[in-house]
Amino acid sequence: MASTKKAVLGPLVGAVDQGTSSTRFLVFNSKTAELLSHHQVEIKQEFPREGWVEQDPREILQSVYECIEKTCEKLGQLNIDISNIKAIGVSNQRETTVVWDKLTGEPLYNAVVWLDLRTQSTVENLSKRIPGNNNFVKSKTGLPLSTYFSAVKLRWLLDNVRKVQKAVEENRALFGTIDSWLIWSLTGGVSGGVHCTDVTNASRTMLFNIHSLEWDKELCEFFGIPMEILPNVRSSSEIYGLMKAGALEGVPISGCLGDQSAALVGQMCFQDGQAKNTYGTGCFLLCNTGRKCVFSEHGLLTTVAYKLGRDKPVYYALEGSVAIAGAVIRWLRDNLGIIKTSEEIEKLAKEVGTSYGCYFVPAFSGLYAPYWEPSARGIICGLTQFTNKCHIAFAALEAVCFQTREILDAMNRDCGIPLSHLQVDGGMTSNKILMQLQADILYIPVVKPSMPETTALGAAMAAGAAEGVGVWSLEPEDLSAVTMERFEPQINAEESEIRYSTWKKAVMKSVGWVTTQSPESGRNIPNILK
Repeated sequence: MASTKKAVLGPLVGAVDQGTSSTRFLVFNSKTAELLSHHQVEIKQEFPREGWVEQDPREILQSVYECIEKTCEKLGQLNIDISNIKAIGVSNQRETTVVWDKLTGEPLYNAVVWLDLRTQSTVENLSKRIPGNNNFVKSKTGLPLSTYFSAVKLRWLLDNVRKVQKAVEENRALFGTIDSWLIWSLTGGVSGGVHCTDVTNASRTMLFNIHSLEWDKELCEFFGIPMEILPNVRSSSEIYGLMKAGALEGVPISGCLGDQSAALVGQMCFQDGQAKNTYGTGCFLLCNTGRKCVFSEHGLLTTVAYKLGRDKPVYYALEGSVAIAGAVIRWLRDNLGIIKTSEEIEKLAKEVGTSYGCYFVPAFSGLYAPYWEPSARGIICGLTQFTNKCHIAFAALEAVCFQTREILDAMNRDCGIPLSHLQVDGGMTSNKILMQLQADILYIPVVKPSMPETTALGAAMAAGAAEGVGVWSLEPEDLSAVTMERFEPQINAEESEIRYSTWKKAVMKSVGWVTTQSPESGRNIPNILK
């Protein structure tokens, strides 16, 4: 008997969610925001030296094609016609830097990942050249000079990788963050691929003026970056080009947002003062500040939240960035072997229900907000003979919550209006112990949407709403209400404060661990790069 066709109401929109630890492709119903199908592939991270983090751009691209094909197969099994997919959005890990050859389409070096620390001496040398009374880098970009952002990674590649230098000299080099690499490749690559990025990703390079929304000549000269290798900057919601291969050939790519901006959109934080926290490899708290740039006095970044259309206004956000959140779970799994799967951490933590005075500061890549302290390194302290792997697992989860508390405190001080609850999303939010701990440590309710894939949803919304696509309405009355799960604080405020102040003591012990003279600062570059 022929299988009965399922009626799927309304056009569909696909979203590529290319994160630090995995790639996903997800397909949503544009009328209900329901997730219909998805596929996920884990991405390898390479650590060639202490503090270095790299990925293979070809593997990332291949994973995108694989996720698209597999998701389309799954839709076929559900009798959903993939010709209903009217647009594709892209959301991506930000700041990760790729340089490739526009004639061959080949990357000229591995992608240097946002977490990478090899540029510490580059940062120190550059910071000496910023006049004390005029930090033009921060006032133009909203960012502190740090290893985190793309400009210093690109500077390092230009200084150390001969293939990159040669390609720039011969006018063959293109630079991009992961979104640019993917969009260029998916829209044809060497045969007419579109070299572009959106305002949210551009705002994380340190080369982009967040006021004029253009690449900044003075910044490019300061970092020594040739402007001709930079992508064209577009809004977050417009047709960039069409898919040139695979099951979705001919479908427009019409949305592009850095992953944290995508989650802000997916959580419907369109009002001034609305905030969300995403728990991925790192942890990122963004608060929409509307159409004005708010500069932080407390170690937060000022960044572009979104610009949902060529003629639409730009919105800004304050952001608190934590380098290591989910990555600490992966570290317990891959480096220490105390868990076999990431899900097991919840079981271990549940067994003890406390860290028993053990504190874990996972400053593997230094400390990001609010400290911006590259000299910090990870520590586990307060150990006794009684401490076991369950306590360390619990302390790792607590560390994610304490880091979020530090950012939330900074944000409350900057905004002047304390958040009444925290909207959360991302892979780690499926861990109920973590969510309860977070409510306890913040002492406000934590609110989680029943569909945690808000990053992909945000990219799909931007793509579906683009001019020329128009299948997704972003009008407030048309946005579907999301069912939420709430976690209320269950401990008393005093206990919460004691634990938090002990954590801060541990953070101070992690600072100042690395000096620039240390061999691990990556000074001695391997010969292959020369």
